[in-house]
Amino acid sequence: MRGLINIIKNNRFLKFILFSNYFYGICAVALTIEATLQQRFPLNGFVYLGLIFMATVLYYTHPYIRKRSYVSSNPRTNWYTRHYDFMRWNQIVITGILIIAFALFISFYWNEILRMSLFNWIIVFLFPMAAAAYYGISVLSKKYNIRKIGWLKPFVIGFIWAGVVTDYPVLFYNIINGQDYTVNEFAVLLFTKNFMFVSVLCIMFDIKDYSADYLNSIKTFVVKIGLRKTIFYILLPLSVIGLISFILYAAKHHFSAGRIILNTIPFLLLLWVAWSLRKRRPLLYYLSIVDGLMLVKAICGIIAISYF
Repeated sequence: MRGLINIIKNNRFLKFILFSNYFYGICAVALTIEATLQQRFPLNGFVYLGLIFMATVLYYTHPYIRKRSYVSSNPRTNWYTRHYDFMRWNQIVITGILIIAFALFISFYWNEILRMSLFNWIIVFLFPMAAAAYYGISVLSKKYNIRKIGWLKPFVIGFIWAGVVTDYPVLFYNIINGQDYTVNEFAVLLFTKNFMFVSVLCIMFDIKDYSADYLNSIKTFVVKIGLRKTIFYILLPLSVIGLISFILYAAKHHFSAGRIILNTIPFLLLLWVAWSLRKRRPLLYYLSIVDGLMLVKAICGIIAISYF
């Protein structure tokens, strides 16, 4: 694993993909494809997936677009200082594309939008509102944001990701086809699965930020109860519960052996990565290995649903 991190560290392209948050965009697209196929809905096409990619990059890059005159101990912060102009224009261009796409969508599907049910409107606004609250809504006060509630923020991030990759693709498909989006048992279970998986990854990520969170009095799990208890009392139990829940559901619905094996791989890797965090790991480990579990989960799920 150390060899892989060294390869990434010495490869400018791979560092660009990770530091620029393009990797998050790739993960969002992959998880969207996985959840759409698992719900037995047609994919929405390259334009929709491209917009999901750009919106994810825009959101995650927002807090890093700052001009700094000092050298930080965080290599990602220094990377943004060196590439400030490029990433600033990256944000401007993406914002422009998303605004145009949003305007075109409303103009093309105005009648379908007006016929949406109250439940559908709630789904539309619920996740963007949670995303805005995570960073803090400037109009009200930047002092109050969910990021400062350490124990809550991993679950808010998991909630947002689950909504974007699980609910939005089906909701979008139903809107453009003039149908009402309804939630069934499987959709709830899939949402919960994605929610818990991403939340566990976020708790892992808080381990990296332990020192900064401690100094800023942000009570994340690792700050409140320590590294060892976070791993053994939270990360490992949640991963095991997720694995057992999937196996029970798969057995009840008679999934094929191949489908079960493929979908258990991400949970087993989740356990392994959680165990590996007993040792201090560099930032690139979290950006590539920890976050990479989202991509692994998506790939395994896509193969499982497509061929088994």
